[in-house]
Amino acid sequence: MSTSEELQAAVDRYVAIREGVDAGTNQWGDLLELFTEDAVYVDPAWGRVEGKPAIAEFFVESMTGIEDWKFPIDAVGIDGDQVLVKFRQVITGGDGTTYEHSGISHLVYGGGGRFRYCGDVLNMAHVLEDLAAMSFRPPPGMGAPPAKPNRDFSVPPSG
Repeated sequence: MSTSEELQAAVDRYVAIREGVDAGTNQWGDLLELFTEDAVYVDPAWGRVEGKPAIAEFFVESMTGIEDWKFPIDAVGIDGDQVLVKFRQVITGGDGTTYEHSGISHLVYGGGGRFRYCGDVLNMAHVLEDLAAMSFRPPPGMGAPPAKPNRDFSVPPSG
């Protein structure tokens, strides 16, 4: 299998897991199989998370309580070892109003069917405005981002 075929297979698996999360057949933690042991994940609210164990913890802390939110993928682009995934964050309020936010995941392929970096980008001002408009209250068990997250979004050099 060529590197480009290997990368395409990893992207296809990533998309399938994300679609499974939206369908309720996968958990966010299922994405862990697609990350290297030393991977870096950067979230707009939680900041930089380094290493697979920390990413596993991040998935639990950040996604607990929002299981009914959807993150449909609209497009995927690949350039070399870089992958951009255009998605939406879709939230339905208690009154049935739907709120949507545009997001992008920037993935960097690390080889062996795994990614070594993921940086998510969302307009957090838009997200917070909509959460306020829908009177969102964190459900029990939902974690809170760190007060001072590490905002370093740099991609580590390949090893």
